[in-house]
Amino acid sequence: MTTNAAGPAPQPASTMTLENYRFPAHRLLRQQNDPERTPLVLVACGSFSPITYLHLRMFEMANDYARINTQYEVIGGYLSPVSDAYKKAGLAESRHRVRMCELAAEETSSWLMVDPWEALQPDYMPTAKVLDHFEYEINHVLNGAVAADGETRRPVKIMLLAGADLIGTMSTPGVWAEKDLDHILGNYGAMIVERSGTDMDEALANLKQWEENIHVIAQMIQNNVSSTKIRLFLRRDMSVQYLIPAPVIQYIEQNRLYVDDGEAKSKDKDKQRATN
Repeated sequence: MTTNAAGPAPQPASTMTLENYRFPAHRLLRQQNDPERTPLVLVACGSFSPITYLHLRMFEMANDYARINTQYEVIGGYLSPVSDAYKKAGLAESRHRVRMCELAAEETSSWLMVDPWEALQPDYMPTAKVLDHFEYEINHVLNGAVAADGETRRPVKIMLLAGADLIGTMSTPGVWAEKDLDHILGNYGAMIVERSGTDMDEALANLKQWEENIHVIAQMIQNNVSSTKIRLFLRRDMSVQYLIPAPVIQYIEQNRLYVDDGEAKSKDKDKQRATN
């Protein structure tokens, strides 16, 4: 995608609070280049504890996929870290995760942005509501995108970007509420990046009613790095160079993140409970 986005850089996402929150749109392409395509914004929700090169690479793969295989024109991409209320093992504080995402986006990309709105929420925010937030900010507050003719305004398609592990949970009965699945996949749709270990055919078979809104992106070069593996490396005092962006490594070292082995202790407690 081209990067002639309008607007100055806003207040950094990592310094925002609920009181002074402002939707980041400094890299959002305000006018389309192709009159035949529908403007598209990609949203990746996740822990990002920490963010990895695969998280960033997913956006590039999705951008290529949209350009080559669909009638969409990607005009923006957002990382939306979950709030602290998610309480997942290995989850660093949201202020750290937002800042790491911010460093990764600002230092390695010309079009990705970090929206801290979800991370700032005191309660866990379902993915459906997060996508509603982007729909509201982009299509109602910003009034969509300007068409290639420079005059007409067009609604922007908001779409979830995720790894294959997410689609695996979506296809498992009882994990997601049916109304949330219908809201996410029916109203917004998803681009799913394949990952080894997930049976995509089986997962998609259980989501047949939304198959037209699910786009599966093949990894031409396999990359199975994960935040879980990064945290394991860090706890073992092993190098993560070239697995995550250098500014993120520096930030982790400066703030001594992922070194207290809290995740391993949590797993040990779970094992003890299981044997008692």
